[in-house]
Parts: sequence; structure tokens; C-alpha cells
Amino acid sequence: MKKLVSSAAAVVFFLVVTAALAVSAEKPAAAKAAVVPAAEKKADTKPVAPVKEELLDINTATEEQLKKIPGIGGEYSKKILAGRPYVKKDQLVSRKILTPAVYEKIKDKIIARQARADNKKKE
Repeated sequence: MKKLVSSAAAVVFFLVVTAALAVSAEKPAAAKAAVVPAAEKKADTKPVAPVKEELLDINTATEEQLKKIPGIGGEYSKKILAGRPYVKKDQLVSRKILTPAVYEKIKDKIIARQARADNKKKE
């Protein structure tokens, strides 16, 4: 009976030691896995400022500047120049200079600024 208890105790001891070794061997891998995503997560949560495109003023842009906008070629750029001045950029559609589909593609790249009346006479 003592032999049986000793054998059982030895088996239990062996299992406990094996389990402990297995757990300790997994900890560094688990720790690495936990550290890497945390570092990646930290990098991912950092707000990234979008690259701000400068809006092109359709009242002052040259033909070459207008041609650089995707969807605007030589013909549209000439029509835009001929239709100046614009109070609002959506006049490109209302005056039938651009099709609504082309306007939708470029509306976030253009603006229609108004000339300032800084030269008014003071009385």
C-alpha cells in the first residue's frame, strides 16, 4: 500500500512539475503576443491628420491648373474659364458647364472665392 501511495504521489508530482513547466514555457510567448498587439494598438489609435488638399479657386485658376483636376480636360477647363465669375461652385452644373457626374467627382477639390472689395473709397 505504501508503494501504491508513493507511486501515486510520484505521478502527481510529475504531472504538477510538467504542467508548471508547460505554463512557464507559454508565458513568454503569451507575454510577447500581448505586448505586440498593445504596441500596435497604441500606434493604431493615434489620430492621423488627413493630408489636406488645397482647394483650387475656379475664379482665379489657370487653364493648366484646371486640367490637373481628375475629370477636367482641355474642353471643360476652357468652358470654366469662359463662364467666370462664379458666386458658388455649383454654378458649374446650373450653367451646364459640367455634367452632374463630373461635378460630383471634383466638388471637394474646388472652391469659388469672391474678390474682396478692399479698395472701396472711404468717405
